[in-house]
Order: sequence, then structure tokens, then C-alpha cells
Amino acid sequence: MGSIYKSKKYNDVREIIKDVCRKYPQNIAFTIKEKNDKNVIYKNISYKEFEQNINALGTGLINLGLKDRRIAIIGNNRYEWILSYISIICGVGIAVPLDKGLPEQEIEESLIRSKADAIIYEKKYKEVIDIIRNRRKTKVTNFICMDDKEDYNGIYKIIEKGNRLIERSDRKYLDAEIDSEKMSIILFTSGTTSLAKAVMLSHKNIASNVYALNADELILSTDTNFCLLPFHHTFGSTGILFVLSNGARNVFPEGLRYIADNMKEYKVSVFIGVPLLIEAMHKKIWAQIEKQKKTKKVNFAIKLCKFLLKFNIDIRRTIFKEIHESLGGHLRFLVSGAAGLDKKVEDDFNAFGIETVQGYGLTETAPVLCAENIKRQRYGSIGVPLCNVDMKIDNPDKDGIGEVVAKGPNLMLGYYEDKAATDEVIIDGWFHTGDLGYQDEDGYFYITGRKKNVIVLKNGKNIFPEELELLVGKLPYVKENMVFGWPDNDGDLVVSAKIVYDTDYFKNRKKEEIEKIIWEDIKEIDATLPKYKHIKKIVVTDKEMIKTTTAKVKRFKEIEKTIKEN
Repeated sequence: MGSIYKSKKYNDVREIIKDVCRKYPQNIAFTIKEKNDKNVIYKNISYKEFEQNINALGTGLINLGLKDRRIAIIGNNRYEWILSYISIICGVGIAVPLDKGLPEQEIEESLIRSKADAIIYEKKYKEVIDIIRNRRKTKVTNFICMDDKEDYNGIYKIIEKGNRLIERSDRKYLDAEIDSEKMSIILFTSGTTSLAKAVMLSHKNIASNVYALNADELILSTDTNFCLLPFHHTFGSTGILFVLSNGARNVFPEGLRYIADNMKEYKVSVFIGVPLLIEAMHKKIWAQIEKQKKTKKVNFAIKLCKFLLKFNIDIRRTIFKEIHESLGGHLRFLVSGAAGLDKKVEDDFNAFGIETVQGYGLTETAPVLCAENIKRQRYGSIGVPLCNVDMKIDNPDKDGIGEVVAKGPNLMLGYYEDKAATDEVIIDGWFHTGDLGYQDEDGYFYITGRKKNVIVLKNGKNIFPEELELLVGKLPYVKENMVFGWPDNDGDLVVSAKIVYDTDYFKNRKKEEIEKIIWEDIKEIDATLPKYKHIKKIVVTDKEMIKTTTAKVKRFKEIEKTIKEN
């Protein structure tokens, strides 16, 4: 569909890092908050220092005998994580990012399946790593801690050694050749290890996606990015490379409960997140508006601002100053991915003067295929394909709905040691996403649901749970919800919803009363839908659902658990 910004093409990730460090050597790449008993210290790392650390760590890892080896990484989002990841792929070997939420057995299984030779881990995982080490079921020989500066094999000791080697003209890492077409990353898809597929990605996959993102979206060298998405997912690791390629600053949240405080503290201007978080922010804003009895006033202000924008008069940040302050006061760009974003949420944030877009992609596509941008936006859609991506609807039905398929330079090399699974999804060069959707006459794509999630009734009717989940999610007390087919005695499915409610909303109310209120609201939703889509059974709880680390509900695990318990 073409690009709207000038963007530089890169062959590999090392070119991205070298280019940005040459352009913005003194810009702050990362701000790290360190606490001791008495003080809070903010440590700034410039792009020049970042590049020096990459080169030193890479040199040190090669000195440990890890050239062309597989190195796993596990830990929370932090400077040492992204430093390790970039150092490994830019001249050492193959990075294997692991989900920090995995239990011990699955961490071990991931190390075995990926044939990892080393692991770089956060100190909080030391006990688990030691158990795995002592069992000796993996081929890991090097255990490197991110934190411990006294540990001989600690990351900072390796950096010190690497710096000394570079001073003595060791150029094994600096001059390492990078084959942009070769596997450089093994990344497990979401799910339990036995089911998760190991995706093989190359430098070309990642670099081409960074190029296309820069052609579509604007990140400024003065921006501050909130590193919220887990780096072990491609949306997190490619996302930070996209931000880094523009010389922006990156900061780390201290936890979900501190998001609002951290956004203010660091003057965050770019927020790349998942719908669950963005929709929660939206609900909080409107709850405050309603509490202050300003609903009519705000709705009028939204209409006024939209009208004035037609004449290029933008007063949104002034009119909605209080809302901006609640989000830290500097937020200008909000990106949603990983699942569909409610179109009212997107519309409202844009109306408040915060550019909000949503995109779509998968681990297998490194990850972004399609996105909205400031010039091409249609609420409810996932936008248009990136400039170097082709997308189409395969085998559409009478309503134009079919499977979304795509191809481009960001398409994975395949699933590691699983040719059969690779051949199932890559057919004649087209990647079959497993998502159902349609394309409108202007080229915008829409996702209606996952093929495997569709509820198929005995009468042949198909119900997309995601469509109903969006409607249920709009209820003010709903924290999260899941729509699914509950098997009945006749071999058919009953359209059912599991609803997690906000306890603060229903203060001093009994569960029976809460359930009755929710049922009344569900009946109102049903009244707007064809009869076959009616939700006929609900499960109401205040307990959180089982989720991945990108806040996606593990649907089939949750359905199994819900049916078993009820």
C-alpha cells in the first residue's frame, strides 16, 4: 500500500544498531532506576555506551567458546535482557528467548528442544536454573547471571573481559559476518511447551519489519518509550528495535500497579501495549469522568474537537488536559496489538489527542503484517498491509470471510525441526495465519476471529466469540471475559460467557445479586443480536483467567477448567 515516511532499509540488526549509534551517540537509549536502602538513582545509558556494551558482551561470549552456539535468555524486561539479545544475534550465535512465566519443567523442556548451549538468566530465576543445572538433562554448559557482578560468569564480568580483549585488538565479534538469511532466533509461540512451536527467524525477517514499521509509524528521537510488552515475544523484541532505530529513550515499568506513576515519572510519550491494558486505562478515564458528572461535557468537547479538526484547528491537548495528566502528561502515541481493540476505545483516545492505532501480526511474521497509521485509519479494522507485505483473504465465503494469508520478507524460515507443521501453514509461499477476516473495498482488513475458536452449532451457524466478547467487555464492571461453546446433552453447543468482574464496582453486594445484575445486562446485549448468537449461560467470578504473558487468555485451558469446575 506504499509508505508515508522515509525509511532506511537494513540488511540485518547490526546495521540498525550501528546506524542509530552513529546518528545519536549522546542520546539516552535507556534510563534504569536503581534503589538502595536510602536512595533512588536514575542511571542513563547513551547510545554510544549501549554499542560499547554490545561489542564487549559479544566479544566476551565468543571468548567463552559460544561462537555459533545457542544462548537462551530468561528474565523480566530490563536493560540486560535486550543487551544480551542484541549481542547474541549480532555476531555470537542464535538467541533463544524464553517466556519468564514458564514453570520449571517447561523451561527445561524449552532448553532441550532448542538445544541451547548457554543461558543468561535474571537472579530471581537462580533457584530454578540451579535445579535444571543439577539434573543435567539439557546440554547447557554456561550459566550466566544478569545481576551478580561478583559472579565469575556474571554478565558484567563478561563485559569487563570483553572490553579488555577489544583493547588488545580482539576483533572476532566486531568483524563477525552476519548471514541475514540464516536462523538467528528460535522463538516459542504462546502456549504450553508441548504444544508451542519453535519459530525460526532471521535478521532479514526482523530488519525488514523494522524498515516497514518506520515507513508507516513515526517515532521521534525525543520520544520516551515504555517497555511494557515482554521481550520474549516478537511484538516486544521487534518493537524495541523499531523504537531504538529512531534514537528514542526506553524505560521499564516496575509492575502493573505502578504504570500510571511510572508514566508520569519518566514522561512517557510512546506506549505499545495490549488491548486489555489499554481498555482498562479507558475504563478508568470514563469512570473518573462519570464520578465528576462530566459525561455530557466531555461528549460535547469530543464533538467540538472533531469538528474543529476539519479546519486544522487542534485544541485537544488543552481541552482534555486533565485526561492527559492522568496518563503522565506526555503521552502522544499509543499502539495496540496482540488482539482486537474496541473501536470506541481507539476513537476516544484519538479524540483526546493521543494518536492511537492498532496493528496485527504473529510470531511467525516477525511480527507485524498490517497496521493503521495517522493517514490510514478505520476504527475496527487492523489497517492495511505494511509496504513490503502482501495480504489476501483465502477461500472467502458468501460474506467475504475467509482465512487471512500473507507473504513478505518478514515471513519465518519455518518451525524448528518440524517440516510437517511448516508445510501446513506455508503453502505456495503464502503463510496461513489461522485467523478469519475480510477486506473492505478500500483495502482495510478486519479480523473476525480465530478459525479454531469459531463456535459451530448443529444448525450450521458459525459464531465468532471475539465479536461477542467485545460487546460484553463494554460493560463497566467487566475486567475480562471469554465466550465459548458449552457442550450440552444433545451434542450441540450452548453459547456461554465467563465474566470476571471488578469487585470495587460491586462493593457490599452478594454474589447472587451481582450475578442477577450481570444477567440483566447480558439479556440487553442478546436483544441486539440474532437469536442464534444469544448468550444462554454465564459463569461469574472475580478470579483472574489463565493468561499468557502478553495478557491473552489461554482459551482452551480456561474452557476446560471452567467446565470442570461448574
